[in-house]
Amino acid sequence: MTRPIDSREDAWPARAAKLVMVAALSVFGLLVAFNNVTDYRSNFLFVRHVLSMDTTFSGNRLMWRAISAEWAWHALYALIIVGEAATGVAFAVAAYAMVRAFRGDGAAFARAKRFVPLGTALGFLVWFFGFSVVGGEWFVMWQSPTWNGQQPAFRFFITMLAVCIYVMQEE
Repeated sequence: MTRPIDSREDAWPARAAKLVMVAALSVFGLLVAFNNVTDYRSNFLFVRHVLSMDTTFSGNRLMWRAISAEWAWHALYALIIVGEAATGVAFAVAAYAMVRAFRGDGAAFARAKRFVPLGTALGFLVWFFGFSVVGGEWFVMWQSPTWNGQQPAFRFFITMLAVCIYVMQEE
């Protein structure tokens, strides 16, 4: 006589995969923020060049958008770092909740995933809105051969979005 399979037994591989992915996104967001704090100058130069638009096309008619105030460069860079850290924290909270609900029923695990869309939305604000919309289009970062971060930013937020879509599916 065969015994019925507990659905939690069937769900553990998917739950483990989802947990690992969310935890990895947490580490990513926190590590990016940590790197920007501990090696402030490296990416501050990136922010400065993008905001000052000093490496965009010569004769660019959008130069009126350039920001030359150093305090503004620091303020916007701080906002980026806070956004990266908040993204990492939201994913960490989600991963922690998922660990706690790992052996629970489907409803408990589904509730534990509720912070994943928040982390994704925060990451989307940083890497899509911040880098693609503001940096890429408003400050025409795409014109710079050196200081164009659109492709890496795209990879980051698309990865977050794909993980969110997968994680939010029922096991």
